[in-house]
Amino acid sequence: MRTIDSVEWIEADGALRLLDQRALPGREAYVVCRTVEDVALAIENMTVRGAPAIGIAAAYGVVLAAAGGRGAVREALERLARTRPTAVNLFEALNRMRAILEAEPSLEGEGLAGLLLDGALRIHEADVEANRRMGAYGAELLPRTAVVLTHCNAGAIATGGHGTALGVLRSAREAGKTVRVYADETRPLLQGARLTVWELARDGFDVTLIADGMAGALMRTKRVDAVIVGADRIAANGDTANKIGTYALAVLAAAHGVPFYVAAPWSTFDLTLADGSGIPIEERSDEEMRGLPNGQRVPETVRVWNPAFDVTPARYISAIVTERGVFRPPYMFS
Repeated sequence: MRTIDSVEWIEADGALRLLDQRALPGREAYVVCRTVEDVALAIENMTVRGAPAIGIAAAYGVVLAAAGGRGAVREALERLARTRPTAVNLFEALNRMRAILEAEPSLEGEGLAGLLLDGALRIHEADVEANRRMGAYGAELLPRTAVVLTHCNAGAIATGGHGTALGVLRSAREAGKTVRVYADETRPLLQGARLTVWELARDGFDVTLIADGMAGALMRTKRVDAVIVGADRIAANGDTANKIGTYALAVLAAAHGVPFYVAAPWSTFDLTLADGSGIPIEERSDEEMRGLPNGQRVPETVRVWNPAFDVTPARYISAIVTERGVFRPPYMFS
């Protein structure tokens, strides 16, 4: 199948093109960003999503500001940093772009823009390379015939390419293994149903969709060899923030003796945090949960709690797969 580029710099236009993940699976549509604000809004409204893809998009967003001079670049760094609080890849990418800016204090105009673009392209290329290496390491964890459960979307469209959790599945298949996948719906925005199922089916995987609440019954009644998820931030002790529902899945996996793996690039680690208690958890609009089938709504008098992420304690994680290798507990990253 043709490779989908969720984040793509269009050199001829000097613009950023993003796969509009809000439109999937119904249609494959793209949004062209020509300003920093375009990119910021695309991150906030989840046109682009997935921790690595968000970081890459933000790096290109900084490039778009270069035409306005160094002051505009600094403003872009601040604006983009406010878009999403949990995914550390965003801040890692912005810090790298800031370092490029500060390393050449006298550079302006096309020279500055070219230097920043080179930096953004390197961030993008490094993510794809990391995913490939990560996938090879993770594939070794799976049996020759594997049944895997995944949550949310940690695929090629959530990264620079290949994917993290789904990259492991792709690499396993490339190594000659047979992989069957169960995908959680991932409520409330259904990234599993809308994105993971679309991506895996498009690539010819045997994939079955289940509701989030079915995972326990699945593990109890059917064969599941592993659970593999991505991550948005990993603390120094291995505590991992990922899409809401991941923590429950990890507890269920432990109860049923199913290995629970996290696949994430090194840019997802936040070693300034000793444990997961310091990870900021984004809370999103209650509108994401109020809509019901047939046009009905949850009454406005009912309160809604809508955290986008939860933190899985390291004790429930069998291994963390990175481009640097596979790490097992006790986790002591530094």
